[in-house]
Amino acid sequence: MASRIADEPDRQDGTKTDDAVTCTIHGNRLTVLEHGPDLRDALISLIDDAQHSLKVCYYIFDSDASGRLILARLMCAVRRGVEVSLMVDAFGGSSAKAGFFDSFIEAGGRLAWFGAKRSTRYLIRNHQKLVIADDAALLIGGFNVADSYFGVPPEDCWHDLGLRLDGPEVDAMVRWYGQLWHWVSGHRQKFARLRAMVQRWHPVSDHDPGNPFRWLIGGPTQRLSPWAKVVKHDLQRGKRLDMIEAYFSPGQGMLRRLWRLARRGEVRLVMAAKSDNGATVAAARLLYGPLLKRGAQIYEYQPCKLHMKLIIIDDAVFIGSANFDMRSLFLNLELMLRIEDAAFADRMRAFVGQRITDSRHITLEVQEARGGFLTLAKGWISYFLVGFLDYTVTRRLNFRSRAGD
Repeated sequence: MASRIADEPDRQDGTKTDDAVTCTIHGNRLTVLEHGPDLRDALISLIDDAQHSLKVCYYIFDSDASGRLILARLMCAVRRGVEVSLMVDAFGGSSAKAGFFDSFIEAGGRLAWFGAKRSTRYLIRNHQKLVIADDAALLIGGFNVADSYFGVPPEDCWHDLGLRLDGPEVDAMVRWYGQLWHWVSGHRQKFARLRAMVQRWHPVSDHDPGNPFRWLIGGPTQRLSPWAKVVKHDLQRGKRLDMIEAYFSPGQGMLRRLWRLARRGEVRLVMAAKSDNGATVAAARLLYGPLLKRGAQIYEYQPCKLHMKLIIIDDAVFIGSANFDMRSLFLNLELMLRIEDAAFADRMRAFVGQRITDSRHITLEVQEARGGFLTLAKGWISYFLVGFLDYTVTRRLNFRSRAGD
């Protein structure tokens, strides 16, 4: 079904929004959001407009000014009779002050922690970001609840991406959230049951060949994560790839598929020049050389820290929580939406092009000029840490058969 694409007008504050995308696809209204204040306003709007229920899931929910603001809005929703459930990852949410959520619970909200017990399971993280209002509208993306994701301070914030969806496709995420809430609120949080949930997840839309939407779940499975298997399949057949990724440290299998695609088609990659973890930038840069030699175009985003997760392969657009690194490909609980629509893919490619204008073009000459001994050593050590050691230790500790798991 053809989509209808429309650009939004300029903002009241004079900021250009020529990169904003709104469209209707298969009876669902989509709004792509980028700027930190817009992401915050979209989240607040979803909370304030809810009449019956709010289902909230975040990796990080900080106790800074933004966290206090969003929690206050959730408490207001509870007090006007909305049923509110909040799921927070125990690792990502550890930055919140002790007792931060007590007032929310006292007001009548429901709170559950993913991976609350300090065991090897604590290394498996719920990296999903999802808010569902009245089972009819949702907000997903890469952003968490903290000042830095909402543009504070402007010179050291995260540049992220979100997607609001209104329509029948929300139902699939209502069902997924229900399964995950049942697991998280259980007494033991059995790891084997979580793996089974991820492996068996198939939304109803998977059985409708005319539906361009496909909800993909990633998680701690023995092999490549279910969402990553779909990306792998698309990369093997694809002729054109555009990608914006905050963290880029895939394994050799995925890298070989990128190399082959670059040889037979067109590849544009926008990567982070700034991050909260310098090792992730160094690890990504280590992988540039072979990609550039095969014809890939690589750019590094300059204005601030990059936190986007966006992949476009031919006519398929992937938006959600997953990075293109070993943890997101194999370990973390992730949520990605695949939308196959030519017009939407074209508009999102234009979106990538606009990010490129704020990026530095990394040519083979630039890459080779960086290639001193210390730079290479830093790159190899960083890739070992983020692309091998973290992944290997977590898998070996958590994927051995255990009685009663």
